[in-house]
Amino acid sequence: MNTHGEAKPRLHDRLLPVDESCKVESRADGSFLIRRNIPLEAYPHRCTELLLRWAREVPDRVFIAQRPREVIREHAWEEWTYGMTLAAVRSLGQALLDRRLSVERPVMILSENQIENQLLALACSHVGVPYIPVAPAYSLQAKDHDQLKWLAALCRPGLVYASSSVAYRRAVKAAFPQVEWVTGQCDGDDATPLDALLRTEPTAAVERAYEAISPNQPVKVLFTSGTTGRPKGVIFTHEMICCNRQQLIQTLPAIYAQPPVLVDWLPWHHTFGGTFCVGIALTGGGSFYIDPGQPVPGRIDGTLQALREIAPTFYGSTPGGMAALLPHLSSDEPLRKNFFSRLRVMNYGGALCPPHVRRGFDEVTHQAGGEVSYISIGGSTECGPCALVTMRDPGCEPIMGVPVPGMEVKLAPVDDKLELRFKGPSVTPGYWRQPELNERAFDEEGFFRLGDAASFVDLPGGDLRLRLEGRLAENFKLITGTWVNTETLRLKALAAFAALARDVVIVGEGQSEVGALVFPNLDVCRTLDPSLPDGADPDRIVASVAVRGTFEQRLGALNADQGSAGRIVRLMLEPEPPTIDSGELTAKQSVSPLAVLRRRAAAVEALFQEPVVPRVIRWKGSNGS
Repeated sequence: MNTHGEAKPRLHDRLLPVDESCKVESRADGSFLIRRNIPLEAYPHRCTELLLRWAREVPDRVFIAQRPREVIREHAWEEWTYGMTLAAVRSLGQALLDRRLSVERPVMILSENQIENQLLALACSHVGVPYIPVAPAYSLQAKDHDQLKWLAALCRPGLVYASSSVAYRRAVKAAFPQVEWVTGQCDGDDATPLDALLRTEPTAAVERAYEAISPNQPVKVLFTSGTTGRPKGVIFTHEMICCNRQQLIQTLPAIYAQPPVLVDWLPWHHTFGGTFCVGIALTGGGSFYIDPGQPVPGRIDGTLQALREIAPTFYGSTPGGMAALLPHLSSDEPLRKNFFSRLRVMNYGGALCPPHVRRGFDEVTHQAGGEVSYISIGGSTECGPCALVTMRDPGCEPIMGVPVPGMEVKLAPVDDKLELRFKGPSVTPGYWRQPELNERAFDEEGFFRLGDAASFVDLPGGDLRLRLEGRLAENFKLITGTWVNTETLRLKALAAFAALARDVVIVGEGQSEVGALVFPNLDVCRTLDPSLPDGADPDRIVASVAVRGTFEQRLGALNADQGSAGRIVRLMLEPEPPTIDSGELTAKQSVSPLAVLRRRAAAVEALFQEPVVPRVIRWKGSNGS
């Protein structure tokens, strides 16, 4: 029994199969092992093997395209076919070999998504030189470039690529003063033009380097966001990437029923965009159109125009990106018609989808007459990234699917939770030149510790699935000793507030009651108060009696019939939204709770002050109200 006399939830002890093709094993130490019975089929062992195939079979098919820099008009795309791409990769590969680049002297890419970026990445993969894509913000937004200098010292690159010598000069000179740097746009600087590398005549050395690649050789290093400290460099090997692509083929063959077409904005220095989405196009001999915009305020126009012109068959996004796109799909019939005209699979990841966003996509899909499979993939950068795939639409629930073939999943007891852990050929061997991190990242059996809690849950029809229970590090205890599941409560809050809230961060560790910082949708909230003019100041919007009253009403509905760990007693509307610059918003457009708590410590302190400060909305059912 817990401190409130409620029965403590037991770990699920019904050993029903998670799926007909899965087996669950209960072990004496309280852990569970889940495996697919479906065998993992053969797959390539070099990342560019499929590039060679498609360049041979469909040399004139578009592989990658982007808007021309010089031309901004409708229907203008710079397109590179598979044949053109392979020719460029061979030339660039020769240039890399001429510079004696290697695992000890890798290539670092500082720039945003561009054709040249991808050509260089493929060339590195083709001749066995690891590449390291880095968030452009480290170069373009930082003041002292401390993070970039730290990465330079850790990685010791032999060549640095940046799209523009003008935009990146200060960062390169600060962090890489002695390293050759290559640019796509060279403006009379000491940088080497990329065109010079592209003009290199390939020799037999390129093919010898390709043939010499071993499956466990590093392809690239992706640095995680580092919200809890310095970034961690996740090693991707050839086997890891090739294996994960085969696992997806076997799990979701519908993606490859025809050559996939993607219009994608997700950044390549993250695994969702740079590994998963690019991999879908390359695996299926498809076409990847680089989204010239981004589904965020001020940049979405480029996205909308691209989606009016190019109809995707697969679309990947974050819940934040979906929320930004939804009102345009609702109001713009030509956009909606083209977007859904051949869309078959839509994957959302990086965070759980708010209910009003998911319902909205159901509505626009129906309006367009589309037939779309909505999926959510579980895993992490360290897992390739795809470890668990839903076999049915998860809706807004944190329901995860079955392991991909060849992946072994362990649920290990940690306190009174079960932690997700993974082992298989698509799991990283470790972190780049950070051996101290490996000791903590893997358990005694070699399973990677994800840091997420999970539980078993029965679904209609008798199927058993895994339910995500939030980050172990983000869940917390009240002063009463009661655990608060932050992700479950966050989802309930988003469902209750619906379109009024963009996101919610649950707080209250060491307090007697749960609180929340709410990032309101200011445009929607403004409509609640007719006295507020267009363009009203955010502080004025969140101070509106009508706005606060609506949140208070919905807070009451949220808390009805909930125990102490399931109700939010205090909330504060935050007029300043999270941003990438502040570190509170990741490049995937998901909120980092740890960064929010660190940056807004004063707001959290004010939330729990007594007497209650004016900014705080307190649930009327709480004691002392």
